[in-house]
This record gives sequence, structure tokens and C-alpha cells, in this order.
Amino acid sequence: MNKPADFTVAETERGRTVICTGDWSALCLGDAAQRLRQAIEPGDNLSFDLMKAGRVDTAGALALIEANGQPVPPSRINARPETLRLVTRIGEATQLKTPEIHKPWSWNALMERLGRGLIGALKEFYETLGFNGHLLVVVGRAILNPRRVRWASVINVTEHAGIDAIPIVVITNFFIGAVLAFLAAGMLADFGAQVFSVETVGFGVLREFAVVITAVLLAGRSASSFAAEIGAMKMQQEIDAMRVMGVDPFEALVLPRFLALLFIVPLTFLGAVAGLFGGAVVLWATLDLSPVFFIQRIPESVGLEQFWIGLSKAPVMAVVIAAIGCRQGMLVGGDVESLGKRVTAAVVHAIFSIIMIDAVFALIYLKLDI
Repeated sequence: MNKPADFTVAETERGRTVICTGDWSALCLGDAAQRLRQAIEPGDNLSFDLMKAGRVDTAGALALIEANGQPVPPSRINARPETLRLVTRIGEATQLKTPEIHKPWSWNALMERLGRGLIGALKEFYETLGFNGHLLVVVGRAILNPRRVRWASVINVTEHAGIDAIPIVVITNFFIGAVLAFLAAGMLADFGAQVFSVETVGFGVLREFAVVITAVLLAGRSASSFAAEIGAMKMQQEIDAMRVMGVDPFEALVLPRFLALLFIVPLTFLGAVAGLFGGAVVLWATLDLSPVFFIQRIPESVGLEQFWIGLSKAPVMAVVIAAIGCRQGMLVGGDVESLGKRVTAAVVHAIFSIIMIDAVFALIYLKLDI
């Protein structure tokens, strides 16, 4: 049965001695520690008698040391061996000082950070090459033997990543076309060239916005979804189980998603149609340019060439989105925090890659005068 901690201060052959009774533990300490600090003066040459004390834990030992103001020498403690050892160790622990963390000079810290960043970038580049090489090998095997492809998985991913994305792709591109038409109508009205708003909308939507906006939406939906699905499987060691059973995770997980995004390239066409429709509605409402005039002027002044230029970027962006999402999923560790970081990285890297690819294509077509 637990007994409340208590004490008395008496004169003994050791001098002024604190005689402890009861259990000096966290549960039974109560206000004994406070009363002890009030009863003695810190720094007094006191002795402690713990032979009549019951249980003594770290809380009780720390209370005795704090009341004394300093660690009690073992020679001034009368206690059982285990209790004496505990009080001595707690006293030694109270004397330990937290080592000061030396902060290097800012220039050294900057160089160290740059070095770590460079090494990390090189490692990331090397691992990306390895992933892409493995993926190319799997794609090559699938071309030579199409029966290796899990077509059921490809169709399932195509439905979720492509067909289910049609509403958001159409609505977003519709409003992008509408905003572009508003800007064109407002700017060209100052020069009396409102009729050229049709060309502005056509060039902008067909050549750039339709493919870029569609790719960004797929990056947000598909790249994060791929990373989360594969990452969750890796956390549950399902991918390790596949390897044990002789199944290549790239064939079972990566290749179907890679092919599925290639198959949903026609989403770019739907985005372009929605963007043109949004622009036509705005120009009809603001400049009274009829839809018939809009439809006639697009093929005459813009032409299908701009549509094919925009569509040529779509397969490259689709491949990059699939590769980034699957690779980040493969890099997930064994905890939820790692999964969250990789899902976020998949979206950020995919969107950054889309913008960079679009810029590269723009430079190429500029040099080709297309």
C-alpha cells in the first residue's frame, strides 16, 4: 500500500539530518518536496536518511536534490544500495550541461548548403535516369510482346484519369477561353481592331492554353493519384511481395498508368473546343461578333496548324506526368509523412515540368519559324 511521502529534520551523529519516511515517488510525493524546501536552507551541510523510506523513484530523488540545492555526496546518504545508486545517478544527471551547438560562419553554412543541394540534385538526376531506363525496358518488352500488358488495368486507369476528368477539363478551358476573349476585346478595342479578337482567342487556346491547362489539371489529379496509390502499396509492402512472387512492379503498376495517360491525349481536343466556345460566347456578348463569323474566321485566319502544334506537346507532357507520379510513389518510405511529401512533390514537379516543356517547345517552334 502506498504511503504519503514525509520527513523530519533531526540532529544525529551525522549532524543535521533529513529523515525521510513513506514512499518518495511521483504518486505519493504530494507537497513533501515543497515543505522540504521550506524547512531547510539550500547549501546546508545536510545528511539524508532514507532507510525508513519506502519506494523511491526518480521524482523523489530529484525532489531531495533540488531541496538541497546541489547533488548530495554519497557519503552523506544513508540508504539501501539501490536507493543510493538512484539518488547518486540523478545528482550526476542534474550536473550535465547541454552542449552548445556551434553555429558555423554564415559563409561556411552557405557553402555547405549549396554542396548538399548539388549532391542531392546529382543523386536525383542519377535515380531519374535509372527509373527512366527501367521504364524504357518495360515499354520495349511490351511492344515486342503486347500480351505482357495488363490491359484491364490500363482501361481502369484511363477511365479514372481521363473520362472522369472531362468535366473539370471542359469547364476550366471554357473559362480560360472566356477570360482570354475579355482581355483581347478590351485591349484591341483601343486600336479599333476588335475583329482580331477571334485570332487572339484562336491562337492562344489552340496553341498554348488548351494543352497546358489540361496538362496542369492532369498533373493535379493523376500525378498525385499515382504517387498516393503506389506509395500506399509500398507502405504496406505490397510491392515487395510482388518482387518476391516474381512480378515486376514496373509492368504491373507503372506501365498501365504510362499507357493510360497516352490514351487520354484526346482530352486536349475537348479542352480546345471548350476554350474556343468560351471565347466565342464572350465575343458574341461583348463585341456582337456572331458565332457563325467566329467559326468561319478560325479556320481562315488561325488554321488547323495551330491545333496540331498544341496537340504535339500533349504526348510528351502525358509521359512526363505519368513518370513523375509513379516515380514519386516508388520513393515513398514506411511512414505517412513520407507519403504526404512524395504526393506533394509529384504535383509540384509535374507542373514545373509542364511549364518547362512548353517553354522548350516554344523555342523549338520559334527556331523552326512555325
